Amino acid sequence: MSPNVIDLAERLIACASVTPARGSVFDTLEGMLQPLGFAVHRFIAGGEAGADEEEGGPVENLFAIRQGPPGSRHLAFAGHVDVVPPGDGWTSDAFAPERRGNLLYGRGAVDMKGAIAAMVAAVADIPANAGTLSFIITGDEEGPAVHGTRALIDLMRARGEVPDLCLVGEPTSVTRLGDMMKIGRRGSVNIFLEVAGTQGHVAYPHLADNPAPRLVALLAELDALELDQGTNWFQPSNLEITDIAIGNPAHNVIPGAARARISIRFNDLHTGAELGRRVTEIAARHGGTARPIISGEPFLTPPGDFSRMVAGAITAETGLVPEASTSGGTSDARFLKALCPVIEFGLLNATMHKRDEAVAIEDLEALVRIYRRIVHAAFE
Repeated sequence: MSPNVIDLAERLIACASVTPARGSVFDTLEGMLQPLGFAVHRFIAGGEAGADEEEGGPVENLFAIRQGPPGSRHLAFAGHVDVVPPGDGWTSDAFAPERRGNLLYGRGAVDMKGAIAAMVAAVADIPANAGTLSFIITGDEEGPAVHGTRALIDLMRARGEVPDLCLVGEPTSVTRLGDMMKIGRRGSVNIFLEVAGTQGHVAYPHLADNPAPRLVALLAELDALELDQGTNWFQPSNLEITDIAIGNPAHNVIPGAARARISIRFNDLHTGAELGRRVTEIAARHGGTARPIISGEPFLTPPGDFSRMVAGAITAETGLVPEASTSGGTSDARFLKALCPVIEFGLLNATMHKRDEAVAIEDLEALVRIYRRIVHAAFE
């Protein structure tokens, strides 16, 4: 008998797995997969003494695989069991899943424990000889994402178990389940800027060097940049100023340094390294420095057999033809694209990261059927 997707989702939601997730939520998922014939491999990455705090950790990861016949196609489901902190103001306990009417409430219901539950339920009835199935699950997608999916990729390569196709269960639907799937995402780079000066008394500016005007000029030049006008598949790249800091508590002191941070979401006309170099050159002209941190490069899975497979399954269950989009933020697909073609499809994103996050029960049940159709199509 196939496991009930609502029960599976409730079991996962009940695990308080704020990023970086470890322990009970992975115990729960392993307990779901092992009875279905999956060999489950779990490991901890990151968190070593002396490591950079920006890298996070320690992080738990899980790779589960059920081998099909030699040479058969390998389809992977990918996702994360970590969640953002619930915050205050929930109607009920964020980690005590509750059914109210036709909705299931709880942190992670849509992002993305509900989708993982649907994946497990979808593969339960797939014969083992149909093909190779795997689950690529991290506990660090909502965090720095340094020791999560990237570490899983290293493991799969070392084991020689790289998938042919990968479906990520991020919540991609907008107003109705099935109206959008993601065939790509823009890249992301955050750049930390600093302009050094010489501290001094405001009454004696000739004895000091105020860095604030130069930082303002630097930010004005960056803000005026038009990086591109978009492509056939991507919206224009955008640069946003996300922080300005001097931290000067004294009204009569010229500061010794001024800092800022920018974030660039960029399409496949650029690379993170190229944008980092460009901003560094502009900063240098204003007497400043730049420290880029690349979160991920853009990816695109051009429309073809895989996207038609996913779209066909969605249409068969919902009657909708999904929009093939590259909009929105980043996801771990930015790493998985190095392995194989990757597409994202999942639940409605309206309540993700919000108080009273909730999924429609009928959407969860429909997602199981869609995922099952995708598996059948992949193995045909």
